[in-house]
Amino acid sequence: MAKATKKQALGRGLSALLKDPANDIKSADDKNADKVVGNIVELDLDTIEVNPFQPRTSFNEESLRELASSIRELGVIQPITVRKLGFNKYQLVSGERRYRASKLIGLKTIPSYIRIANDQESLEMALVENIQRQDLDPIEIALSYQRLIEEIQVTQEALSERVGKNRSTIANYLRLLKLDPIIQTGMRDGFISMGHGRALINVEDPDKQLDIYEKILTKKLSVRETEALVRGTKSPDSKPKTDSKSIPSYAMEAKQELSDLLNSKVQVKVSGSGKGQFVVPFTSKDEFLRILNQIKGEK
Repeated sequence: MAKATKKQALGRGLSALLKDPANDIKSADDKNADKVVGNIVELDLDTIEVNPFQPRTSFNEESLRELASSIRELGVIQPITVRKLGFNKYQLVSGERRYRASKLIGLKTIPSYIRIANDQESLEMALVENIQRQDLDPIEIALSYQRLIEEIQVTQEALSERVGKNRSTIANYLRLLKLDPIIQTGMRDGFISMGHGRALINVEDPDKQLDIYEKILTKKLSVRETEALVRGTKSPDSKPKTDSKSIPSYAMEAKQELSDLLNSKVQVKVSGSGKGQFVVPFTSKDEFLRILNQIKGEK
């Protein structure tokens, strides 16, 4: 208990240091910055604003109340992370559930790690830390990956290194964003799983996609049942396709890997002699350039 009291006292002392306008810390090179940045500081809750880059868009009220009850009994065990915006003004990077729960029970201060970063660094920190630490739904994760790729301008390969996920895993999440918005909402609300969503991606007709989605809900179909239903809806005379039974397993595995890697429906053709080819379709110049850069490993 004595250690906890000392820790809280230290946090309050650092908080007082940050409230000295004559010695405001604006960068990591300023005097006393090393005493604050990276350390736990007790910050006033009303000096912290919500991060607009937060990928989570909804918070379960019951879960927040449970967390608030835990904080009331035990305190905030894991500090939040904030970045300094100006004098006595901060913005959340991660820990919004702890922030909201603390406000819910009327706390005045919260233990915080302070970082000094620009907007782009803040966006990256918020997205990466939330992907790794928060219980995000598949669509929220997909949107976070998309924002990192588009706004931070990283390749899927570089992103996989930053978040510790396989490149194919990231590609699978991004493909979910091609689903009808109604289906995306259903996944966010927990009505269907990511496995259901991945099966539905293979249905190109939006109306058929929604029809199958309704059947999943009404009949409570499993992922395997959904995959079988999707296979059954494909018209045999819609497009001439090579019989998958005649394609070697190594080529089929490579086809799926390439499809995930390039975020495109790659086709494979193999002749009886064993010769074959991969076909990568594109619908516009922009998509062609995106696929080309992906193959070359460029941004």
